[in-house]
Amino acid sequence: MADFREEKDSLGTLKVPADALYQAQTQRAVENFPISGLPMPRRFIAAVTLIKEAAARVNYRLGSLDEGVSGAIQEAARTVREGDYDQHFPVDVFQTGSGTSTNMNVNEVLATLAGRALGQPVNPNDHVNMGQSSNDVIPTAIHLSATLAVGENLLPALAHLRSVMDNRAEQLAGITKTGRTHLMDAMPVTFAQEISGWSAQIRSGMARIEDTLARLRSLPQGGTAVGTGINADPDFAAAVADELSRMTGVDFNAADNFFESLSAQDTAVELSGQLRVVAVSLMKIANDLRWMNSGPLAGLGEIELPALQPGSSIMPGKVNPVIPEAVAMVSAQVMGNDTTIAVAGQSGNFQLNVMLPVIAHNLLQSIDLLANAATVLADKAIAGFEVRRDNIDKVLSRNPILVTALNPVIGYQKAAEIAKKAYAEKRPVIEVAVEMTDLDRQELEELLDPEKLTSNRS
Repeated sequence: MADFREEKDSLGTLKVPADALYQAQTQRAVENFPISGLPMPRRFIAAVTLIKEAAARVNYRLGSLDEGVSGAIQEAARTVREGDYDQHFPVDVFQTGSGTSTNMNVNEVLATLAGRALGQPVNPNDHVNMGQSSNDVIPTAIHLSATLAVGENLLPALAHLRSVMDNRAEQLAGITKTGRTHLMDAMPVTFAQEISGWSAQIRSGMARIEDTLARLRSLPQGGTAVGTGINADPDFAAAVADELSRMTGVDFNAADNFFESLSAQDTAVELSGQLRVVAVSLMKIANDLRWMNSGPLAGLGEIELPALQPGSSIMPGKVNPVIPEAVAMVSAQVMGNDTTIAVAGQSGNFQLNVMLPVIAHNLLQSIDLLANAATVLADKAIAGFEVRRDNIDKVLSRNPILVTALNPVIGYQKAAEIAKKAYAEKRPVIEVAVEMTDLDRQELEELLDPEKLTSNRS
């Protein structure tokens, strides 16, 4: 019994671990939701503490909260964000759909810490949660945490990936290779052109995310229970948004319509959709790298990715494209998270969405996964791959599709005959063209120069 203490809430009394900073409502959630073992993301808890700190400061300025209590709550929130009390936030992701259990978990921990500092009781509901409801705190924390995660982690990681791609494109600008459509030989391209396509995908993904951030910076805080702002000072919403802007350096604002921002999670769904686009881009790039690296003898063998670890427990000497494979799995996970978020977004029943915790968890996981994947793809795959010029040049010189350049001169049908014969006899197309056209070799060499064919000369 010495390991427990008794705590009381509106439903009665129950035992709480003696050293726990949380109180009765958190304990009920721990007992009610032994589902996944996944606590809410640390970044999300930090976002809730930012809201609590801002609210405590605003409530004091508005004359609603004692200065000492306000200051103690603010200090407790800052202490929690430093990470010393992570073990006191055990509530499972799969909990009450409003996230009330997590909101009360934070309220209770901050109340305990603030009360200890003051030497007098601080109430989780009346003081820490003053002017707030779980119904606006949790949606606000989704917007706040996702905005900060995107700005601090994802966009810098994607910018780094683009920079590495652009550097490699510049380094490899003079190397021409066989292009491929349908995985079949096509007209030549340069490495710089191929990599520029990857870079453009990332640039567009960043632009899509940045466009969504304008809506993500709109905060539901101040709508309280159902969007009417009951029990919150009329100036509370704008003041909290201003305070969060000051604390984070990000320009937040109070939502124009709290009924929309509490009942719907359309902006989270939108952001998740943009993250899915980035995941699709990374999957395409990762698979290109895998194909280009394939072999080294029986595949395309165009590049050699850095050898990072043995590739087989039974086949000595085998090395696999482990980074592109990991990135592809990240992409699959993000696409799955997006499906979950889209389904959860449909659960805005009347005045409240009731799948908020799983939206928060999946959204933040997708952001973190993409940021980490972009970084390792840049640093451990794209930055260090070597080009196998011998394989590239050998294939390029024998590519019958080069005959496409002769279409304007000899016509499509004649060019097709030349290509077919070159394929069948496994001969360079220029040799066959010399035999089957009136063009001399010097003219054909000019027309079929692979490097010149990578630019539009018409």
